[in-house]
Amino acid sequence: MKNALGIFIITALLAVSCSYEKSSITGWNYNDPKNGDFQKLPYVEQETGPNLVLIEGGTFTMGRVTDDVMGNWDNVPRRVTVSSFYMDETEISNLHWLEYLYWVKRVYGMDYPAVYDAALPDTLVWRRKLAYNEPYVDYYLRHPAYRDYPVVGVSWKQASEFCLWRTDRVNEQILIREGLYNHNPNQIADDNFNTDAYLNGQYEGSKRKDGIPWEGPNSPGYRRVKMEDGILLPDYRLPTEAEWEFAAYGLIGNTLGENIVEERQWPWNGHAVRNPQPEYMGEMLANFMRGRGDNMGVAGSLNDNADITAPIYAYWPNDYGLYNMAGNVSEWVMDVYRPLSHDDVNEFRPFRGNVYKKMKRDEDGIIAQKDSLGRMQKVEVESEDAVDRRNYRRADNINYEDGDYQSQLNEDDAWQNFKDQKGQGHSDEETYGMYEFGAETGSLISDRSRVYKGGSWRDRAYWMHPGTRRFLDEEYSTAYIGFRCAMDRMGSPEGLGGAY
Repeated sequence: MKNALGIFIITALLAVSCSYEKSSITGWNYNDPKNGDFQKLPYVEQETGPNLVLIEGGTFTMGRVTDDVMGNWDNVPRRVTVSSFYMDETEISNLHWLEYLYWVKRVYGMDYPAVYDAALPDTLVWRRKLAYNEPYVDYYLRHPAYRDYPVVGVSWKQASEFCLWRTDRVNEQILIREGLYNHNPNQIADDNFNTDAYLNGQYEGSKRKDGIPWEGPNSPGYRRVKMEDGILLPDYRLPTEAEWEFAAYGLIGNTLGENIVEERQWPWNGHAVRNPQPEYMGEMLANFMRGRGDNMGVAGSLNDNADITAPIYAYWPNDYGLYNMAGNVSEWVMDVYRPLSHDDVNEFRPFRGNVYKKMKRDEDGIIAQKDSLGRMQKVEVESEDAVDRRNYRRADNINYEDGDYQSQLNEDDAWQNFKDQKGQGHSDEETYGMYEFGAETGSLISDRSRVYKGGSWRDRAYWMHPGTRRFLDEEYSTAYIGFRCAMDRMGSPEGLGGAY
């Protein structure tokens, strides 16, 4: 845990003092029990989670930087802005996934074995009808020789579940580190740490303390950690397509003031795929297929030293310190694929795939109890919840402005049309329409089509350009797609020392 600043020293949060900091708008004391003890806790900045690197955001030209050799015209260049965020410096490895499987089996294996089965990668993706790949089927995931190689055979849905699990394990470790909880390897079924459940008072666990110091009226002296304290981290998640592409270019090392010195085609400078530095002259900068039938080069001089994937720390990192943003494995991102995303999505933090949700509540408006897996129950926002909103009208906005009749109308007409059709007994799907796909239209594109970025060990160099994009159903997996996680950045885009 990279926390050299000592941001969260719980024992010093509410030290007794002869004077209190006062509110700049009311003059009342903060952290004063006599005033109801509204708390303002010490805070420096967001802690950097395990394996994460701060990606300082900015504007860049997203999309094609070379000839569109595939003729898809789905990555037309456009200027966008990406906020600062965090991203894994490496792809998720087989060892990371085995750690995940071990936890899932320990917690859910007895009562809910299907949860463990659903987390297993599809090792059969290695099979080819006219190739001998059985050793990878049997050994790639579990043999220690491959423990530091990127995990493959995981679908977009599985990768997203991993992100949820990782969020809870990291936040649980933070509370243990700060002395609030004991290590508890005996968590079973719904009795496991979940960040949302903890924040909503639905997780007790093996507490070492009842919380952080609190001297409020009639208090026992402690209270639960809240999001307002800045102690727990935001969710791990998949990066958006724009974030992934921006991070891959690493333009932070390729600018002079606000001028981009050289438009990059790769995550490194220059137009070649070999290292130009004298001490490494001619060595490949990434793991990809050099040409037909050439996965690794000639014996005695292997050009990328990898027949399939390579270790996650192989090759040189880009200027953000990210490894293998070109080659090795392609990587899942959050976005739903549309050929016209470049025309549809916003210029600021572009993304397609929003489905807004809320906590499930009972008839009295009380948040529902967590489910049998220990997670808080969430449901999609209902249209009635957004009746007075101007920025959205419904939960599922995947189809917005591309495949959806409603979004072609202005907001008032669309809302009236929705109410009229609902009054006639139409379902939401019939009312809103959907992006047509499947056998009837001959298209593979659907609301389940997810973008994956970057080239892989089996791709030609063209696919290593960060602007290229492909898609696959969110429930499918391959032997050449992996992933890495991201996290939102709170506060200053530059981190400590920023201007604001």
